[in-house]
Parts: sequence; structure tokens; C-alpha cells
Amino acid sequence: MKGRWRWMNKLKRQLLAGPYLIWIIGFVLLPVIVILYYAMTNSDSGFTLSNVLAIGEPIHLKALFLSLRLALICTVICLILSYPLAMILSSLRKKHQNLIVFIFILPMWMNFMLRILAWRMLLNNNGVINTLLNTLGLPSLDILNTPTAVVFCMVYDFLPFMILPIYNSMARISKDVIEAARDLGANNVTIFFKIIMPLTFSGVISGIIMVFVPALTSFAISDLLGGGKVMLIGNVIEQAFMQQYNWNLGSGLSVVLMIFVIVSMAFMSSRDNEGGGAGVW
Repeated sequence: MKGRWRWMNKLKRQLLAGPYLIWIIGFVLLPVIVILYYAMTNSDSGFTLSNVLAIGEPIHLKALFLSLRLALICTVICLILSYPLAMILSSLRKKHQNLIVFIFILPMWMNFMLRILAWRMLLNNNGVINTLLNTLGLPSLDILNTPTAVVFCMVYDFLPFMILPIYNSMARISKDVIEAARDLGANNVTIFFKIIMPLTFSGVISGIIMVFVPALTSFAISDLLGGGKVMLIGNVIEQAFMQQYNWNLGSGLSVVLMIFVIVSMAFMSSRDNEGGGAGVW
């Protein structure tokens, strides 16, 4: 009788997992298989590696290196801004913490494209920022259609993804641990480097991954704020699919970008394991 109940419970769990399994197969595994198929074949469905090796062409390498550089800059800026802010948030009262976190999350409720267009209006030569600068007698900013404008918008869009995991990891640090360290004679510098940083390391790693990956694969921001002058690898892939209708080339470049993402995530995860930080999520 017990064996029958165990079998029934196991069957129920499997049935409950069915919709998730269908979702994973239909919207994750199958698209990846299709991309791999197109990446490894030519227009005649013959096997080839030319689509993947096309990343070695100068124009593609230039776009890839620019994507890596801007993604790294965006990640570093987000980390520099987020860590002190997370420390300030964790020291506030609970209701004030919730209010400030809500303010940071609020823009994410707006459509992604609308946020980018809003930045285009702000950074335009006749936009709000330059109008205000001219009113104050200051020189105008001419950064639209440049990598600087792209990084500005990336930081604005992805900053919450860095703040939240770091803030969560800091909020879980018991104040008793800090007080015990002070009682043992530790100063603020020692507490920061010996207690706070190690305990928030996993949050930093999570934030870096959550910012670096979308920044590396972004194409909409550079398309609208770069004005065709800032060509990232995401733009090259998007043009291969949507303008050139060359699914084989676009898939080959997508596979290379996927490899970069997987390698970077594996590297950061290994650093997280070596750091021994506690999980954030």
C-alpha cells in the first residue's frame, strides 16, 4: 500500500512538472537546436563551419571587441555605483529601504524601448539636457550617436540588476556579527574587508553576471542611441537575420556570442565558489 502511494505521489509530481517541461522544450531547447542547425549548415543544408568562423572577419571582431569593452565599462560603473548605495540602503530603516528599492525598480515597469527613446530625447542636441545647460550658460553635450550615450543608457537600464543582489546579500548580514567584530577591536576598514566584502561576494558575482550578459548581447540601445555609428555584435547578428535574411551567418555569430556568455558565467560562478560566499537567491 505504501509503495502504491509513493508511486501515485511521484506520478503527481511528474504531471505537475509537465507544463514546465513542455515550456523548456518548446521555448528553450528547440530554438537552440534550430540555431545550432543553421549555424552548422549553409544555404544548401550542407555541413560547414564558415558561419562560426566568420567571427574572425575584421568587421565582426571589431563589433565583438567593442561589445566586450562597453559591457565591461557598464558592469564596472554599475558595480561602483551599486555597492556604496547598497551599503547605505542596508543601514536605513526598513520602510525607507523599501521606498528607495521601489524607486529603483519603478522605471523597470516601463517598456524597455520607451526608456531608450526617453534617453534619446534627453541626449538630443536640442534635448532637455542641452537646453538646461544652455540656460545655465554651460557648453552643450554632443554625445548622442557615440559609445558614451550607449553606456549611459546601459547603466540606467541595468543598474537595478546590480543593486538588488548586492543589497539582498548585505541585508542578510546579521548586525550581531558587526557588533561582535567591534567588541573584538575591529575598526570600520577591517569590518569592511574581513566581514562585509566576503559575505556580499556572491551578491557581487550575481550582479556582475546579470549586468554583463545583457550588456554584451544588447543591440536595441546601440541601434537607437548609436545612430548606426556604434556597431555591436548584437547589431551585426540582428542585421544578418532581419536585413540580409542570412540565418546561417546570424546563427553562427549567435553561437559564438553564446559561447562567450557561457564562458563568462562559468568563470564568475567558479570565482563565486572559490570565494565561498553565501547564495543570494
